[in-house]
Amino acid sequence: MAWLIILVAVMLVISPVLWLKPNPRQKRVARLRTAMSRAGVTVKLARPPLHDAKGVMPHYRWPYPPQQPGPDFMLVRDDEAGTSLKAFRHGWCWRLEPLRPLPAAAEAPLEALLTRLPLDASVLESNTAALGLWWWESQDAERFASYLDDFTALRDALAGYPDDRGKVLPVEEPRA
Repeated sequence: MAWLIILVAVMLVISPVLWLKPNPRQKRVARLRTAMSRAGVTVKLARPPLHDAKGVMPHYRWPYPPQQPGPDFMLVRDDEAGTSLKAFRHGWCWRLEPLRPLPAAAEAPLEALLTRLPLDASVLESNTAALGLWWWESQDAERFASYLDDFTALRDALAGYPDDRGKVLPVEEPRA
């Protein structure tokens, strides 16, 4: 009987320690976030810009230089989009389209990202401060690092190309 009491006491001591121990997914996500922050990517948990979002989602951001803000746009994966949104490419729709066309230098990196992003990537966005990706972190650090060059190229191509919302764009006169 004494050994049963000792076993229960040991289990009571060990169980909280085992409960606090990170599981394999938590370890993988911690390594991913550490590697991305070393690569200059800002990672935070926030409420995603999706209509029926409940809770928080990981948001990875590649900041623009302060003196070179980026354009405002938001691309949403078809699975997350409504039927009223304008289609873009590769299963993505515009939720917020840029006021003027994106620069030609941004087209190749944008195409590369949209065709290669993991299926759990829901939103690719840009604002004056940063280029951002909302996704559920399904990949490890080594696999996601393969996207870094494309994100950096896209950020560099979009930097210094802000939407000037205060300025009225000229309207072309119809040709007769």
